[in-house]
Amino acid sequence: MTSAEDDRRPPRSRMRVGLATALFAAYLAFVLWVTMSPSLDGVGVDTVADRVLRVLYRLGMPDAFGYMELEFVANIGMFVPLGFLLGLALPGWGWWLALILLPAFSGGIEWAQGEFLPNRVSDLRDVISNSLGAWIGTFIAATLRGMVHARDAKVLERARWEDQQERRRSRARRAPQDPDRTAVLDQLGFAEDRAPVSRR
Repeated sequence: MTSAEDDRRPPRSRMRVGLATALFAAYLAFVLWVTMSPSLDGVGVDTVADRVLRVLYRLGMPDAFGYMELEFVANIGMFVPLGFLLGLALPGWGWWLALILLPAFSGGIEWAQGEFLPNRVSDLRDVISNSLGAWIGTFIAATLRGMVHARDAKVLERARWEDQQERRRSRARRAPQDPDRTAVLDQLGFAEDRAPVSRR
């Protein structure tokens, strides 16, 4: 592995981007169906809200927590997946664009409801709650991506260190050893006089 290969940036995870993009498109279609339906009766929101409130009241939720408060919390929850999935789908540091795009998308929904859907009510609180949900989801995605990036950096650093150690061991095995003089002479057929000759 050369230094040029070590410095090369790893490719993006196409599986992650593709899956996040597909899920984002599917969930976006669901959000549009809920928010742009001519009436909430067609999607059963009121019925579900009544059931949720009854369960919450049985669990001890104060009576002051009514339909408007539940709607505000639900709008936050509805946009958390959008922020999360868009934060995963956008490349590199582009995840921060979700902090701008999704609130603008929510504002567009509220404008369309006020202009074209007489049975729907356009409310600034919906934009605020949707934006909060989008930001929460986006920051979760950014945190997750940062954790994965840090883990991958450690794995790559460990792999490079092991590769360097292996190359050093390989060079050490291939390095020529100093030959033994006696063994060389024996191989050549010359006997070395090991004992000193005494002279009288």
